[in-house]
Amino acid sequence: MPNLRWSCMIFSALFWLTLGHAFIAGGEQPKNPFGPNVLLLTPERNSAWMQAEVNRIYAQQEHSEFGAGRYAILLLPGSYHLNIPVGFYTQVLGLGLSPDAVRVSGDVHADASLPHDNATCTFWRSAEGFTVLPATGTMQWAVSQGVALRRMHIVGNLVLDQNHGWASGGWLSDSVVDGTVDSGTQQQWISRNVDWKSWTGSNWNMVFVGVNHPPGGEWPHPPYTVVDTAPVTRGKPFLAYAANSWEVIIPKLRHNSSGAAWRNGHTSGRSVPLSRFYVAHADADTSATLNAALEQGKNLLFTPGIYNLATPLQVRRKDTVLFGLGFATLHPTAGGPIMQIADVDGVTVSGLLFEAGSERSPSLLDVGAPGHHRRHAADPISLHDVFFRVGGATPGSVHANLIVNADDTLIDDTWIWRADHGIGVGWNLNRSDNGLIVNGNHVTAYGLFVEHHQQFQTLWNGEYGRVYFYQSEIPYRPPAQDAWKSAPDTDGWASYKVAASVRHHQAWGLGIYSVFFTPNVILTRAIEAPDAPDVRLHHMLTTALEHNGEIKHVINNTGAAAHPEPGRNTPTVAEYPAPQQPDRP
Repeated sequence: MPNLRWSCMIFSALFWLTLGHAFIAGGEQPKNPFGPNVLLLTPERNSAWMQAEVNRIYAQQEHSEFGAGRYAILLLPGSYHLNIPVGFYTQVLGLGLSPDAVRVSGDVHADASLPHDNATCTFWRSAEGFTVLPATGTMQWAVSQGVALRRMHIVGNLVLDQNHGWASGGWLSDSVVDGTVDSGTQQQWISRNVDWKSWTGSNWNMVFVGVNHPPGGEWPHPPYTVVDTAPVTRGKPFLAYAANSWEVIIPKLRHNSSGAAWRNGHTSGRSVPLSRFYVAHADADTSATLNAALEQGKNLLFTPGIYNLATPLQVRRKDTVLFGLGFATLHPTAGGPIMQIADVDGVTVSGLLFEAGSERSPSLLDVGAPGHHRRHAADPISLHDVFFRVGGATPGSVHANLIVNADDTLIDDTWIWRADHGIGVGWNLNRSDNGLIVNGNHVTAYGLFVEHHQQFQTLWNGEYGRVYFYQSEIPYRPPAQDAWKSAPDTDGWASYKVAASVRHHQAWGLGIYSVFFTPNVILTRAIEAPDAPDVRLHHMLTTALEHNGEIKHVINNTGAAAHPEPGRNTPTVAEYPAPQQPDRP
């Protein structure tokens, strides 16, 4: 049977590779419809020229953590011999219907952006939709938050750090790794719907949802949280060039799934031709032109750039696709929300960075209408690699970054970040009360990273919520304890708050960390949740970094205190509420 299985895999790969060549062999080479910040590569181009163009982009983006450059590198189906380093605000995207239609022999890698192999600020980059045959046998992806590996096939091993330097979290989904994934020094990580030979390594919290061959062990030693199947998912929409035409594929919903969706050859879903998109350009488009396109029934494809928007984008039509290339960034100029999505079916938002403006906004992205509870289970609104930033690159202020009112919404990798370094950073400068507020029912989140906001990082008011992986650092610099209290008898604001009225909620794999630079500031509870039989949280931990303060309890009044250096510890709570012990006879 093993020989038959591998024969089938080889046949499938050869079939899709041949089909990938057929996409472009039967017609003219496509023109680039996306503008100068999108590098379109074809197998027929000179390899030296392509390598020089890739190097040119990386030279600009390697250390450009808060720069204005935005780039996408698109690979038409076929084979390439390239070394592709992936810098800030850079997306590398294969254009085949299957990842096996685009094959890169050589290297594709994310490198630590700080000295001493430190990848804790290696943010905002992605590789999606192609096969890598690493020359050394191992692909290096040393990253932290705001990144993604999606729809990838790695013919070899994958390592998630650089020479054992620090690294702080990331996302891997809908992918196949023929060898071993080594998490190395990664503090936390989520893998969803992945096939691999094996996984090694752990640190604080490692979450595996719908993964074939997850690692063994009993939480918290090692800290592995394994959920056998993903209850409901939709893959991120992706750009493809097939049959001599551009299209965006919207993957269909999967229920109770494990492994990559494309293992049988391609991803099932609907195709939307590029002709049904308004292709936006940051140097030409405004709120008015984008809203006019939406009113005309167009979808929006944002080419790489920074879009300054005076009024919110209004998304009112069901199944609208809002698709970003190269970490396209949306920025409000007049203190309003950036985007408001009506309570309609099937809207998808992917690959966009929402950045707060200097005039304080009530929110950046509103999903659905307050108080409405129309079900969308058959065709939910979904957010994929949608990121948020308050300060860092530019002064910014907001009350709540993401507000989800629509029932059944899917969140599929988000980093909601109040900047702790960069431009306009300070307790009274980049103000942000909450990262995420969920009012909708039946909302499911995979890969929820929420950090440094000044009140509840996450406030969950809706019923039947499900969260798979939560990572959060609480704010670094509350000025004093009296200025940071959520109640007279409660120091600080819990990172993860399930409202007292909620009666049904579950979450798996939560890690919450403090980095207090101000002396004598503590947090009473990392997590607050009502004591209700159907509110259940699994696998929680805290830790206190630096040399100040502490987190007194993991959840409610349960769990030991997390103390900082020296003698730092990592308190854990396996289940809350604790399982009932049977009475002794």
